[in-house]
Parts: sequence; structure tokens; C-alpha cells
Amino acid sequence: MRRRRPLALVCVSAALLSACGIVPGVGHERHTVTVWLMRNSASKDFLRRFTEDFEGTHKDIRLDIRIQDWNGIVGKVQAALKSDSGDAPDVIEVGNTQVPQYVEGGRLTDLTLESMRDWGKDQWLPGLAEPGRDDSRQYGIPWYAANRVVIYRKDLFAKAGITSPPKTRKEWLADTEKLNSGGRQGIYLAGQDWYTLSGFVWDEGGDLAEQTDAGWKGTLDSPAALRGMDFYRRLQALGKGPVNADEEHPPQAGVFADGKVAQIIAVPGLTQSIVQVNPRLKDDIGYFPVPGLTAGHPGAVFTGGSDLVVPQNTDRPYDATAVVGALTGAKWDTDLARTMNYVPNKATLAGAVAGEEGVAAMAAGAARGRATPHTPDWPAVEADNPIKGYMTRVLGGADPATEARRASRRITELLAPNFG
Repeated sequence: MRRRRPLALVCVSAALLSACGIVPGVGHERHTVTVWLMRNSASKDFLRRFTEDFEGTHKDIRLDIRIQDWNGIVGKVQAALKSDSGDAPDVIEVGNTQVPQYVEGGRLTDLTLESMRDWGKDQWLPGLAEPGRDDSRQYGIPWYAANRVVIYRKDLFAKAGITSPPKTRKEWLADTEKLNSGGRQGIYLAGQDWYTLSGFVWDEGGDLAEQTDAGWKGTLDSPAALRGMDFYRRLQALGKGPVNADEEHPPQAGVFADGKVAQIIAVPGLTQSIVQVNPRLKDDIGYFPVPGLTAGHPGAVFTGGSDLVVPQNTDRPYDATAVVGALTGAKWDTDLARTMNYVPNKATLAGAVAGEEGVAAMAAGAARGRATPHTPDWPAVEADNPIKGYMTRVLGGADPATEARRASRRITELLAPNFG
């Protein structure tokens, strides 16, 4: 059974609070808080500055920040959450869509009270906040986000007579058709880029899967999801992206760097790889949010990023929560966003990155960002990934409704591992 224990109820009197060792400013002994952060999430300089500031204002806390690798992290975190050795981490950075896996078993601290009272949870980006929530309880605290935008060639747009980036899907298709001429690809969009497809499905009001009274059910065969796939098909046809591969096979940065592609859909950071291959493109690259159905709203996008969690087995719950509050608060969250070209955890903080064209485009899209279906079994879908096969078959000319039903049945099977 899960332990539903607010931090405020850890101890119930001043004497007990002192005994628990979680009252700030009591005595001068520093207590170590161990923080696991992922490699390359924050620069060494950022971590140095944060540590100096935090320890300077929390005289009873010493930070021990340990850098972890993404490869194999799920098993390592799960082992840490179960540990009773006393040397487990007190704060852990986890991928936003990983939180549901860790919530199972009741091994994360419920941070709902702090989220509502101190951290402005109503302003968080939904793509970060929703995966960190279980029912009405908040376990994952949004830290930073990243999402796809359209990376484009300003010079090729100008040659085609396009004076400003498109604001709607209709304009986007028309502009891409203009660009798809003279030996150039209007857009390079691989056939199995299912994250991009997800945004089109969400824009239409559909989803990849939905929860019902009987459990989770694949919904690629809904009318809304089929409309999203039809738009993907029409856009993908305005280039030469392979229908049977994803965006990493071959890496689309290299394809764009070749100089004959007007647009790709990717995170802005991919530009670094493009310019390394072809430095001549540096001044010709621009960014705009994935267009939506109307000019008033960018398109929905998959929001990746990280949340911070506090394990139940920490013996420093107050100190751990103080670290989470500082890292995700406006001061250091915007500092991290500027340092690492991330999107801050709140739309209200987007102004902090407005000076960076790529990050500003990313922040505009993040306001309507989403995450994958909120179930701990979703990783099984990504591992098997019937969505990719569905996309390839439709782009190859198969009947969309038939293929969508097949893929939806497989998603349902994967989300119900104990049945069937």
C-alpha cells in the first residue's frame, strides 16, 4: 500500500521536529543531501554556482551532487527507491515520462502540499507536470523542458518568396509545396517520426491511447487520430524522407546539412550538429514553432524533459524538499534555461529565453506540450512500437483505418500485460 504522507506531518511538535533533524537553522552541523542529476542536464559552472548559493543560504545542508548516465538509469533508480541501506539519494532527476514507473509501489514522496502552497503548480507546463501526477497527488516536480520546433533555411524561404514562417497547418503545407522544387526537399520528414505524429494527433483532439473503465486502450483508429495521420502523410510527401525509418536512420542533421532540405522537425540543439558538418549554413538557419490548426495557437508537441523526485526512503525529507524547491524555483530554473537553452518549467518564465530564437520557438510550443499516455506500462509500447509500423504501412499506401485498428489492438495488448 502506498504511504500518503505529507512532509508537514513527518513530525508533530517542535521537540519532535528537532529530534527528526529537519528544522532549518537548528544547530550548525551540516547534513549531507545526495542529489542524482543526469549527465549533461546542467553544466559544471551552473552546478558550482547553484551549490555555492544554496549552501550559503542553508547553513545546515551540504550538497553531494552525483552525475548519472541515462543508459540503465531506470533499473538503478528503482533499486535506489527500494534500498534500506541509508545511502540512497535524497533527490533524483528523472525523465518526465518515467515518473509513472517510479510512482508504482508508493516509493516516492507526495509533494502535493508544497506544489500548491509554495511552487505554483497551476503554472507548470502540462507536459512536465502531468506525468509527475498520480490521481491528484504530485510526485514529480517539473525542472526543465525541451520539444521539437521547425528548423528551416531562411535563404531557401526567401528564394521561394516566403517572407515569414507559416502560422497555420494550411499555410505550412502551401509553403512546403513551394519549397519542394528545383531539386530541393520542401521538408525532410522520416516516415516513422512518431513523436511528431503524436502532436498532429493531439491537435485534432485524439490520443495514442486512453484510459477506460476496463483499462488502457489504443486509440490510433479514432477519427481524430486518423486526421492527424492524414496530415502527417500529406506533409511527409513533400520531401524524400524514408517511409520505413525514423529520424535517426539516417540522422536528419546530416541530411539537412547536405544543403538540399528546406525544413526538418527537431529540437533546436540539433543545429549544433548541422553546423559542425556544414558551417556555411550557420547564418541561414531559423526556427519557428510547429504550426497549429489556427494562427492563435502553435501546434501541440511532445514535451520531453526532467522532473525532480524525492524518494520515500530519504532520512532528510525537509532538506531534500528545500533542494527541489530551489532548483525548480524561478531564480535557478531560468538560470538553467538560459545556460542550457532549455524551456523553463512555467510558461510565465518564457521571457527568460526570449532572446534565443530557437529556444523562444521551443517555449511557444511547450505551452501546448503533451506527454505520452500516463501509464507505467507505456515503455512496453515504445519498445515494441507498433506506431512506427503503422506509419510505414500507411505511407506505403495501405488503408489507414485498417492499419490504425491493427496498431491500436497491439497498443491495448501491451498496456494490459496481465491479461490476454
